[in-house]
Amino acid sequence: MTAHSEQPTILVVMGVSGSGKSTLAGVLSGRLGWDLKEGDDLHPAANVHKMESGIPLTDDDRWPWLERIRSWIAAELEAGRPGVVTCSALKRSYRDVLAMPGVRFVHLAGTRGELAERLGRRLGHFMPASLLDSQLETLEPLGEDEDGIVVDAALPVQEAADEVVAWVERGPEGR
Repeated sequence: MTAHSEQPTILVVMGVSGSGKSTLAGVLSGRLGWDLKEGDDLHPAANVHKMESGIPLTDDDRWPWLERIRSWIAAELEAGRPGVVTCSALKRSYRDVLAMPGVRFVHLAGTRGELAERLGRRLGHFMPASLLDSQLETLEPLGEDEDGIVVDAALPVQEAADEVVAWVERGPEGR
């Protein structure tokens, strides 16, 4: 929870594949002492198979996944627990599914070159580097009316976490 309200906070760490969502979310969860959920773990098997095959997901593929993430968020909020969840949340319409009181977005943004380099070094993930361009084409930046912060994915993870924690501590009023 923040010092500013009784409403628990759920951080949705968003961005394209390779931006460092899982790494930053893990650091934030540990530093804040909040529950952590890896959004990729909520993908239906058919989605994972498509991505492993290099086939971009469609909106129809993503809706059930987003509903699973929304259910996790709602359960955490209902229980009064703050948390951190990873989710690409590339489109405004996807974020609208996840948005509810207490949800705040952390967008890890990077250049195509940085992201491609990270993806090239990553091992054991079902999302191939070949889908980066489709994700970048799909990405819609946070709107001014969305409760979110953009963090440079090139920052060392501890610096990025410092930025996010300071933002969380300021509360929604201190954006």
